Amino acid sequence: MERLRTPDHRFEGLPDFDFVAHYGEVADPTGDAPLRMAYLDEGPGDSEVVVLLHGEPTWSFLYRFMVRGLTSAGHRVIVPDMIGFGRSDKPSDREQYTFARQVEWMRELLFDDLELRGITLFAQDWGSLVGLRLVGEHPERFARVAIGNGGLPTGDERISDAFRNWQEFSQKAETLPIGAIVSGGCTKRLGDDVVAAYDAPFPDESYKEGARQYPKLVPTSREDPAHDANVAAWAVLATWRKPFLCCFSDGDPITRGGDRKFLEVIPGTKGQAHVTIEGAGHFLQEEQGPQLAAVLNRFIAEN
Repeated sequence: MERLRTPDHRFEGLPDFDFVAHYGEVADPTGDAPLRMAYLDEGPGDSEVVVLLHGEPTWSFLYRFMVRGLTSAGHRVIVPDMIGFGRSDKPSDREQYTFARQVEWMRELLFDDLELRGITLFAQDWGSLVGLRLVGEHPERFARVAIGNGGLPTGDERISDAFRNWQEFSQKAETLPIGAIVSGGCTKRLGDDVVAAYDAPFPDESYKEGARQYPKLVPTSREDPAHDANVAAWAVLATWRKPFLCCFSDGDPITRGGDRKFLEVIPGTKGQAHVTIEGAGHFLQEEQGPQLAAVLNRFIAEN
């Protein structure tokens, strides 16, 4: 598999992001050399493990404020960059990006390489799709789950106009302005230095094949390749009695109301202090990271 690797100098001097990068290796399904997958590993190694999964088209930079809030409470925090994003390798052929492969790459990193157990998961956007598949397929690895602005579509649901518009834009735009897209998904315009940080992993359009492909991989029909696996994951979630928290924002047109299915289906949502994060759009970690970290710290302490 041909892959690109963003030069390290692109990640120098980013605002509020002085964390050390760690790297693991995950299998290349074409049989070539392994892919390099980047992640942050902050906080004491013998404490509660919190895994934070980003979505499209962001990377671990999105979680910089949450990392500090969680580690200050004594937790170990793992934040992977999905293949195609951040410091991780970026296959140059769009067809190499599939839902199943992203789930498997994340499984390899978290379970085979890092050997994590007792995980508290927080996931958003594509992080929820990947993370909830892992919860459904390996429930024994997880102690708690929190979801903000995310879900696990099977293709049976009604697709919002907001998502269809994003999907169409992602495929037709001549250039994909990553930083501007993230800024547009917030309630307030981000500073130029923050926009540049979201652009950092992508020196030119050739590095964005994953970012281009992921909107197409969200199941929108029953014929989608991920349909059956996602339905199977929901069957496990319907029996999940461990703590499950919803913390969606008040300003996201794409996932608005997405918490309803979790609350109706998952037993572990009962009795939890579900919250609405105010003053945030789709990328609630960017706008309300300290508040989200406080919510997770309380969630762990109370459960």
